Amino acid sequence: MACFIPFNNRNLDIIFFVFRPTVVLVDELVEALKQFSLCTESLGCVHSALLRSIHGNMILWYGAWMKRSSENKELLNTDLLSMLANISSMAILIDHSYFEAYAGESRDGSPAAKFSTGDTISMSAAVLPTDDLNQIDLSYAHLALFKSRFLKMDGAAAGVCLKSQITPRVVSLYVWKSLHSCYSWILNSDNNYRKAVLPYVDGLSLDVKYDIFKVVYVSGDSVINFQFYPPHRLLENDVQSTGGSQLVQD
Repeated sequence: MACFIPFNNRNLDIIFFVFRPTVVLVDELVEALKQFSLCTESLGCVHSALLRSIHGNMILWYGAWMKRSSENKELLNTDLLSMLANISSMAILIDHSYFEAYAGESRDGSPAAKFSTGDTISMSAAVLPTDDLNQIDLSYAHLALFKSRFLKMDGAAAGVCLKSQITPRVVSLYVWKSLHSCYSWILNSDNNYRKAVLPYVDGLSLDVKYDIFKVVYVSGDSVINFQFYPPHRLLENDVQSTGGSQLVQD
């Protein structure tokens, strides 16, 4: 099975949840998030995936829905956070946001970045202070950098540019043909994202982050049985099922 992120925001709403595991056996958290993905299908999720940081302590959950109104997005966000209370003892939710794709390229000519379980994904994120009003300039700068780099990235199967709908943040996501290809690009090129992007956004204060992930699940993969309560069960067993704990957002 394959998951995908389109190169435009015409049809799908995209959301990312970022978790920092608090358990020793991270595989248990991964299995719980797989169950969470299954439950989101009842809320209309059409694609979902789990990305696990190769070198760090981070797990990303990606979900996509057919386009909906801002009011419906808020309701969906509330439902998702309620469902995630079930894993509050296993991870800290450090960030979550709706994103929209605004550009991308692929080697095979498809209009989306496609990936499957086992694939390697690299992500670069640039964030402006929340009171900075230059998000549009940052988006164009990010796109210019993406266009100048993609054709030179041997081993990259596809790439997509995303921007947050909530904060002045842009993300580039690349799908690689192999982990070796990703490492080769990093080691054999001037891949300092901060140094590369600054000429495009002279004078702006940026917080830049970079990470490499392995895809550990996409919707459609088989999932082992794991106790995970859907939203209506959570409401019935609020204290018992969560142990009274809540997800903490940094």
